[in-house]
Amino acid sequence: MKNEEVEKLLSKKIEEGEHISPVLPEGVKNYLIDIDGTICDDIPNEEPERMATANVYPDALITLNKWYDQGHIICFFTSRTEEHRGVTTDWLNKHGFKFHSLLMGKPRGGNYHWVDNHLVKATRYNGKFTDLVDKEVTIQVFDDGQHD
Repeated sequence: MKNEEVEKLLSKKIEEGEHISPVLPEGVKNYLIDIDGTICDDIPNEEPERMATANVYPDALITLNKWYDQGHIICFFTSRTEEHRGVTTDWLNKHGFKFHSLLMGKPRGGNYHWVDNHLVKATRYNGKFTDLVDKEVTIQVFDDGQHD
């Protein structure tokens, strides 16, 4: 999906005269992908000179570009700072990553717990990108008073 198509999907939505948050169509995923240690060598912000020469993980490139070509939205979300945007964008383009956006300044340290009013699915990267598979796991949720 091209950037113009994504912008159209996410443009202003009005319902009963009020702006509402857009919701992606069924089957379109909005992937937030980390960079360091996920699609390439793990380069800390303290060594930015290494960012331009980081080794790409080939399976990440193949899988992410396939998801892009399937019509999903690819957003890189990194702990790199804004001053690293240029070297990061150049590196992504040099290696042929297709993406729609790049968010800098993700909190460092891991152990993330994302709270949102939209459904959030998380996949921990463990060394290899593949097609995603369904797996039952235990997660923490807010107590809504309904117990299974």
